[in-house]
Amino acid sequence: MTTHRDVTSVYMELRNLLQIMLAEGANAPYLQLLNLFAYGTYPDYIANKESLPELSTAQQNKLKHLTIVSLASRMKCIPYSVLLKDLEMRNLRELEDLIIEAVYTDIIQGKLDQRNQLLEVDFCIGRDIQKKDINNIVKTLHEWCDGCEAVLLGIEQQVLRANQYKENHSRTQQQVEAEVTNIKKTLKATASSSAQEMEQQLAERECPPHTEQRQPTKKMSKVKGLVSSRH
Repeated sequence: MTTHRDVTSVYMELRNLLQIMLAEGANAPYLQLLNLFAYGTYPDYIANKESLPELSTAQQNKLKHLTIVSLASRMKCIPYSVLLKDLEMRNLRELEDLIIEAVYTDIIQGKLDQRNQLLEVDFCIGRDIQKKDINNIVKTLHEWCDGCEAVLLGIEQQVLRANQYKENHSRTQQQVEAEVTNIKKTLKATASSSAQEMEQQLAERECPPHTEQRQPTKKMSKVKGLVSSRH
């Protein structure tokens, strides 16, 4: 039977197949039991135990595994106190062994935090759903889509801002480079002009004008003329 220790964790197809066969008469409790394994929990079994077929120890453990899955779908850190209450267990060692069994059957993935007495869930399988849950699922999906659109819009705005910043930065860098080039040209031209002026001044100091050298010659010639006329 699929409610014993096996790898079956989803029962909707089997339920749909046997629903008509088990809907009435003495078989009706078995349909309720199948519904329990499809989307019920161990507390549901305890609450309706009188009207349901008796479960073996293996079946009860299987239902407890599925109960852990249901809890994991609502919270990622499940306190031991919640597990002990819902699974009607009192021994921590037995609880941890049950959790380890669930991990080995791959219906959940996580680790035990014995210090803080928590089950930290990383992954859990999905269980069958009832028709009454469809509206909530659709609502959740719509909210998820709206959230994705909001995130996408935010990313697009960030991309636009980044591109604008990059464009402004590139423009500023080009302006700075142009100004640096102009300053270099100006400094080079100024340095060249100053060098020419200094060379000219040095040349003028080392080589006096020719007009200043000829004047003494003329004066000497005049003096010689006077001297010769006196004689």
